[in-house]
Amino acid sequence: MGKLHTPHGTIDTPVFMPVGTQATVKAVTPKILEELEAEIILSNTYHLYLRPSHELINEAGGLHKFMNWNKPILTDSGGFQVFSLADLRKISEEGVEFQSHLDGSYHFFSPEKVIEIENNLGADIIMAFDICSPYPCSYEDAKKDLEITLKWAKRCKTAHQREDQALFGIIQGGMYEDLRLRSVQEMVELDFPGYGIGGLSVGEPKHLMYKVLDVLNPVMPKNKPRYLMGVGSPDCLVEGVMRGVDMFDCVLPTRIARNGTAMTSRGRVVVRNATYQRDFTPLDPKCDCYTCQNFTRAYLRHLIKAEEILASILLTIHNIRFLINLMKNIREAIWEDRLPEFRQNFFEEYGYKEYL
Repeated sequence: MGKLHTPHGTIDTPVFMPVGTQATVKAVTPKILEELEAEIILSNTYHLYLRPSHELINEAGGLHKFMNWNKPILTDSGGFQVFSLADLRKISEEGVEFQSHLDGSYHFFSPEKVIEIENNLGADIIMAFDICSPYPCSYEDAKKDLEITLKWAKRCKTAHQREDQALFGIIQGGMYEDLRLRSVQEMVELDFPGYGIGGLSVGEPKHLMYKVLDVLNPVMPKNKPRYLMGVGSPDCLVEGVMRGVDMFDCVLPTRIARNGTAMTSRGRVVVRNATYQRDFTPLDPKCDCYTCQNFTRAYLRHLIKAEEILASILLTIHNIRFLINLMKNIREAIWEDRLPEFRQNFFEEYGYKEYL
């Protein structure tokens, strides 16, 4: 367990961070997020740079004021978004030239430009610019990506000016143990206040992700937060904590909510399925969220079939609360020194036989 102190509040770790890519967590208001006890949310540098622009957000008083969220915010560097634009970008040691997915216009991100954008946005935690290696990836390509990422990390640290923002470095190296260990060694020498673990959850089997985390766990600093980027399924949260991870984020809970799927203590429930047409029970009888306390699966299915906006709102409320409660229960299990037992019981109830 840990406490991460920021200018906008203290975060209890391990923690799950809902994603608000474009300065909003989809389908919920900031007030609802507070009621769900979200401690920190993410926004995205790449998307906010393109629309409405970092200058406009800075003019509005920064991201917190712009979106009326008074708790901590983390902004990623846009590295993953640029990585996902495979056919629309060119990478050099200087930076990345890319085309906007909105209108095809050309832009250039250098480490210095990314830090300028993130300084303008004003989040509490900001991420260094990096190259996220795809999966699969050859050793030579992963090594080249890592070497550029390490150079960019130094440039990001030099460019970073705001003392009220914590700049995290990002560990890369693909699925290769020696590259990951080199990444940790050189990133730690730069003495960042925290470290992201990037290049995972990019299509590799989960056992490979866990193998990389097993390599990193004993060598990463124990007194600084470790952030596993882009990971948010319940099984990965539990297994990540078992391997020393403090922070997680993912669009998964909000995305599947909009597609009619709920996370529950007994596994996923695809609410749009006909089997729930006359199911007058809550999504999850163990859940204390507004949705589970007031509505049935049958009603939620009706909203989905009728294409009502309320379906997305209620399922998003539930999925975010489910993961926040999961992390609270994990913290309690750590505090009471029963994390292995908690893991066993969770997977038995959730139905993840492959973990038992």
